[in-house]
Amino acid sequence: MILYSIAQYVLGVIIMIEEKRFYIKDVLLILAGTCLYAFGLVTFNIANDLAEGGVTGITLILRALFYIDPAYSTLIINIPLILIGGKILGKHSFYYTILGTVSLSVFLWLWQRFPIEVNLDHDLLIASLLAGLAAGIGSGFVYRVGGTTGGTDVVARILEKNYGISMGRSLLIFDILVLILSLSYIDVKRMMYTLIVSFVFSKVVDSVLDGAYAAKGILVISDHSEDIGEVIMALLERGVTYLDGQGGYSQVDKKVLYVVVSPSEIMEIKRIVHELDAKAFISVINVHEAIGEGFTYSKPTKMLFKRKNQFN
Repeated sequence: MILYSIAQYVLGVIIMIEEKRFYIKDVLLILAGTCLYAFGLVTFNIANDLAEGGVTGITLILRALFYIDPAYSTLIINIPLILIGGKILGKHSFYYTILGTVSLSVFLWLWQRFPIEVNLDHDLLIASLLAGLAAGIGSGFVYRVGGTTGGTDVVARILEKNYGISMGRSLLIFDILVLILSLSYIDVKRMMYTLIVSFVFSKVVDSVLDGAYAAKGILVISDHSEDIGEVIMALLERGVTYLDGQGGYSQVDKKVLYVVVSPSEIMEIKRIVHELDAKAFISVINVHEAIGEGFTYSKPTKMLFKRKNQFN
């Protein structure tokens, strides 16, 4: 009985250490992301009079028209939104969003008091590219662990839940409205450069979230799926999966082959399929992230115990 109690205690300690290690990593990523985001906003956006979308854009408008420090207006605008949308965010995202919002405000305050000057020779194109790059990488770090920096994401989720308006549509409307309002302190030229910032931002965020290794998924519907799979495994050394399918018109059962490959291997896959079955149906789909043997080649992390989710 005593040995059992000791074992239970040791088990609890190990699980607690494992959980803390995970959460510390998440917190560090959020802090690093908001630090980089704030640096880009101060060094490239504010220094070159470039606007921004969403709540961040509103804080820049308030700064230009009423001289309100974005470090303060970020908190003033975001905290009520986060509290209103707390139930929608869920406990995990709620805590991480508060951390992201507060740390963003802190870093905005610090970078304005202790700026690092980057000489771009007044080149707005380079400034726009660097602003989008810094904001995209920073936000990507925050989103990757399930957090946000508050803002219109919360409002968009509320509108989606209560009124059925999609998040993509509401976020686009918010950004357009804020950018139009930004014309109160910037000219059309800088507005167009701001659009470059937004474009680079979206692409970089996608890259950070999707992972470093690009991949494509291929579905093959054929009467010779198993023969095709054997050739793919032999020539390309890619694992394949067979899914059970049935033709909607013919009602004939078929094996659907699924394989994930690198973009450079797509043409080889098509060649193999065409040689074995010229009538085969091939569908190529985007794979947002490919993890595991054959792609990341990283040694899997061995966890003795599953991580508990204390937030949900």
